[in-house]
Amino acid sequence: MKSSIYILAAFVVLFSACKKEFLERGPLDQMEDGNYWTNEKNVRTFAYGFYPIYFNGYGSGWTWGDYFYQGQSLNDDFAPTSPPQFTKVIPPSGGGWSFTNVRKANIMIDRVRKVPGLDDETRNHWSGIARFFRGMEYFRLVKDFGDVPFYNRELLTTDQEELYKPRDPRELVMDSVLADFEYAAANVRASDGEKGLNVTKWVVLAYMSRIFLFEGTWQKYHEQNQAKSTEYLTAAKWAANEIITNGGYSFSHTYRESFNSLDLSTNKEMIMYRRYATGLLTHALMSYVNGEGQTGPNKDLMESYLCTDGLPVGLSTAYAGDKTNEEVRTNRDPRLLGTFNPELRPQGSIGRYNKLGVSTTGYATWKFLNDDLRDKPEGQSNVNPIHAPVIRYGEVLVTYAEACAELGTLTQADLDKSINVLRARPSGADAKLPPLEVVGGLPAVNGVTYDDPERDATVSAMIWEIRRERRVELTMEGYRLDDLRRWKKLAYVDMVANPDINRGAWINRAEWQKPDPPGGSWLSGVTLEGGGDEGYIIPAPSGATQRVFTDDKVYLNPLPLDQIKLYKDQGVELIQNPGWTQ
Repeated sequence: MKSSIYILAAFVVLFSACKKEFLERGPLDQMEDGNYWTNEKNVRTFAYGFYPIYFNGYGSGWTWGDYFYQGQSLNDDFAPTSPPQFTKVIPPSGGGWSFTNVRKANIMIDRVRKVPGLDDETRNHWSGIARFFRGMEYFRLVKDFGDVPFYNRELLTTDQEELYKPRDPRELVMDSVLADFEYAAANVRASDGEKGLNVTKWVVLAYMSRIFLFEGTWQKYHEQNQAKSTEYLTAAKWAANEIITNGGYSFSHTYRESFNSLDLSTNKEMIMYRRYATGLLTHALMSYVNGEGQTGPNKDLMESYLCTDGLPVGLSTAYAGDKTNEEVRTNRDPRLLGTFNPELRPQGSIGRYNKLGVSTTGYATWKFLNDDLRDKPEGQSNVNPIHAPVIRYGEVLVTYAEACAELGTLTQADLDKSINVLRARPSGADAKLPPLEVVGGLPAVNGVTYDDPERDATVSAMIWEIRRERRVELTMEGYRLDDLRRWKKLAYVDMVANPDINRGAWINRAEWQKPDPPGGSWLSGVTLEGGGDEGYIIPAPSGATQRVFTDDKVYLNPLPLDQIKLYKDQGVELIQNPGWTQ
């Protein structure tokens, strides 16, 4: 079977292809141990079943993936008209409390040991793949719920005591996840099939760096467990450094070309990507950034981008202001230019721009828009074939820098192999950001230290700059809420305390008058701050919709009520997460 199979359709395609072969062998109408776990091809088929769960890319059809507003809409990057709120009600069932994928991974771990005819390298590779997926699922569970029961073998319905055992401590579970990733990093192949479309050693290491950056900072800021924080951050740094040193990844394309391309196979930044193709596997992301109304980026995000002198907008003499979109885009980080459209598109103005969508804030995203397809059917519906990054080198670099900073070991050499590599990528712009320097522990440009006047006083100046770099590098890729959670900074999404996250572009109504009828406006329904004829767009003007942060309990999700009852019926107490009561 061809290794270039579309990555997240792989299980369906492979199973369909193999079904005919199975039937030709006899009356095998069920997939059972005796007739399935017989060769490496079938093991690969089983592994592909995990891909749609963890490598969703831009989604498929009208089902969204994790990019843009669909990924983690409750954050401080976007300004919706109806802001998502923190969870307030304990779900009666579901809510993500499921161990189906853990059981599936444990089955694979067990069965790979028994497949006949595999040499040690092959058996160890697939054992590593299975343990990688078990680690991925347990990280999801721990991230959502904290303590969870850990299972390292397939359970049967007769294993009542284990099925209803109490939750294991978070540290125990994550130690086991680290062991799984260390095994996978040592045994999964560095190359397997077409580059970028299958799990390899480099994919394992990239996710290892992501996961243990999360857990290392969680342990630091939530648990105040310095020993565990250091252990996990060291693992994140090591994994990222392995990729930087030995992976062979680099930047061959501009920032925007990593998100709007019809072919990512030649993009040297891609550690893993999802391949789409017309008539086989498509998605609808471009219709959201092209022909429909967008949830726009807010003023807070726009002002996070540095100026071309490497300084924040509050310090830079190169900052041109924000009273026009041209000013906003003047002398700014090239990633701002690659992420946001040169035109403002406030709500009500769609007729002025012919097919192009409008935005709640006026600022419109084009990071995912392929210009050649924008006026074609592929750019207007759910048949878009542009490829999606799954995990990329840019993330690894900011992870490495942050791990070093959190460990307190950050050097100029660390910045030069991470943040400054990002800043030197091809940009398509006239100017690039100057290298970031560390002088006496402080951020600096051209040997002069600086301290952003907007810095959170509880965060060091250097870590603030590393977090800024992460925010703009990964904006709209579905990570921001997780970052705020692990830093214990969900207060940033409080719209009352931080009004800039409910502000959009500055608008002068006089510039948006319709010629016919005279005095008509393209801005019907748009609220401006202060109620006058010019000011910042306020996407959510009603005080009743303002999101506020009041309770730390939301850092963990509540356990569903039906599971607590199931445990109780077995004479076992399943303890609810702190702060959540019926």
